[in-house]
Amino acid sequence: MDTLVASGPDCEIQAGAQVGLRYRDGCKPVRLGAHARIRSGTIIYCDVTAGDHLQTGHHALIRAETTLGDHVTVGTNVVIEGQVTIGSFVKIEAGSFIPTHCRIGNRVFFGPNVTVTNDRFPLRRRDEYQAQGCVIEDNVTIGGGVVLCPGVTIGAGSFVAAGAVVTKDIPSQSLAIGVPARIEPLPENLREPNMALSWRKYLDPHGGR
Repeated sequence: MDTLVASGPDCEIQAGAQVGLRYRDGCKPVRLGAHARIRSGTIIYCDVTAGDHLQTGHHALIRAETTLGDHVTVGTNVVIEGQVTIGSFVKIEAGSFIPTHCRIGNRVFFGPNVTVTNDRFPLRRRDEYQAQGCVIEDNVTIGGGVVLCPGVTIGAGSFVAAGAVVTKDIPSQSLAIGVPARIEPLPENLREPNMALSWRKYLDPHGGR
């Protein structure tokens, strides 16, 4: 299939990846910064812009009108449905799902199989439907298997424990745990910024290979 991509220096797009998938007439090329590593099976639609050091696993999907900052890792089988804004120094581990109309800050970590939602009444009440994406502020950690319900905001510096189901906003510097998630003060030993000194190594410990 015909593709469109404009990439910076030292980018590697493996065989079997589609970068710049045309989905409509007049769409704009994918723009990749320097040092991208796009692994086989990944599909990136046109109208996506990424900063330097984008890394993907295999079979990741990034749909149109997504913007990603620098040093972002999108793991194997991650789906980003488009119209999403992602900051810098973000890692999204394998199998996570991010729907439209979400905004993700800087230094955010998603564990594996995190599910973010944006539709309160799927296939019901269509006459009043409006997508309600989640907002995830800076320095947030989200454990594996977490579910974020539509429209919630996760405040800066918060930690969402594995398996939690978040049904309401989480204030900054909080711990969310359980089903439905209850909110507790963030313990002192979890109040440090996410990987402030060694994040780049953590994002891609094997050098992008």
